[in-house]
Amino acid sequence: MERKIVHVIGTGTIGEPLIGLLCDYQHQLGIDEVTFHKNSALKHDRSKVLDLLQRGARLAVDNNKINDFKKLKIDSDLRTEEAIERATVVIDCTPKGIGHDNKLKYYQKFSKKVKGFLAQGSEDGFGKKYARGINDSALSSDDKFIQIVSCNTHNISCLTKTIAFNNQSSILKNGNFLCVRRANDLSQEDSFIPSPKVGVHDDEVFGTHHAKDAVGLFYTLGEDLDLFSSAMKVNSQYMHILWFRLILNDSMHMDDLKNVLNKNPLIAITTKDMTSSVFSFGRDHGHYGRILNQTVIVEQSLHLRNGNEISGFCFTPQDGNSILSSIAATEWFLYPHSYEDKIQCLSKLFFNNI
Repeated sequence: MERKIVHVIGTGTIGEPLIGLLCDYQHQLGIDEVTFHKNSALKHDRSKVLDLLQRGARLAVDNNKINDFKKLKIDSDLRTEEAIERATVVIDCTPKGIGHDNKLKYYQKFSKKVKGFLAQGSEDGFGKKYARGINDSALSSDDKFIQIVSCNTHNISCLTKTIAFNNQSSILKNGNFLCVRRANDLSQEDSFIPSPKVGVHDDEVFGTHHAKDAVGLFYTLGEDLDLFSSAMKVNSQYMHILWFRLILNDSMHMDDLKNVLNKNPLIAITTKDMTSSVFSFGRDHGHYGRILNQTVIVEQSLHLRNGNEISGFCFTPQDGNSILSSIAATEWFLYPHSYEDKIQCLSKLFFNNI
C-alpha cells in the first residue's frame, strides 16, 4: 500500500502550527509521515525546528544550506525536490507570491507523482478556492491545485452560507463587511502600527480582496453573490474583528437566526466582547492556542432590522480556520471517499461556546 506523506513548505504563522497539528493527529488522520521544508537557518528559529522534529516531523532543506543548519546543530535528512517528489500532498505556507513561484518551479514538474498541492490565501489563482464546510461539494477528481482562502474570507463565507442560504440556495440580496484587522501576529517582529489605519478599496466591484475571494468561493457552487468588503488595521496583535450586514430576500426571526448559528459546528458563540478575552480562551483551551472554528460570533451584537437585515460583530480565528481547511483538503486528497470521517478526530478542538 502506498505510504501517505504530507509535506509542508514554510514554518510561519500557518505552517508551524499546521505541522504540529499534523504530527499530533498523524495516526488518527491516517498519515504515515509528516515532512516540512525550512528555507533559512536562523538561530532564533532553532527551538521551533527542534520541537517539530521531536514531535515526529522530518526536515528538508536546500542543498546549499545543509551546512548552515548543521552549524545550528540541526540535521536534515531530506532535500527540497526530493521531499516534494516523494510526498502524497504538498501544503505551501510560504509568504505571498512564493507559492506561485514554487508551482512553476516544482509543483508542475511533479504533478503526475503528487496527488495534490495546496496554497494559502495570498496565492490567488493558484487553484480552486476552498474553505471547509463551504464548498466541499465543489471538489472534484480533476482538482490538482487548491487555494485555501484567507482567514477573513473564511469568516465572511461561513456567515453568508449559514445565514443567507436556504436548502443550499442563496436568499441573499447583498452583504457588507468591515474587516478590522490586527496589525500583525504575535510571532512577527515587524509591521506593527502605532495607531488605527484605514485601508483602501482597490477593487471597483468588491472593495477589498476579502469579498472578492468569498464571491470566487461561491462561484464554485454556481452562486453569484453581491458582496462588498472594507478593511482597516488596529494596533493590536490578538484577533481580527469582522462587522457584517446581510440583507436577505426573505424575513427571519431572531430566534431562528440564533438557532441556525448554533446548529453549525464550525461556528462558536460568545458573550465576550474583547479580542483579548477570546484569545485568552484559545490559549487556555485550544490546540496550542488555536481556535479552529470558522468564526466566533458575539451574541449580544446580533441585530435584526426590518426582518431581513442582519448585522453584528464576530472574531476571526485567523490561522485556525485556515489550518482546518488545509487539513480537510489534505484528507480529501488522501481519502476522497472518507475524509469527512477522518477529520472527525479534530472535533474536540471546536467550541460551541467561548
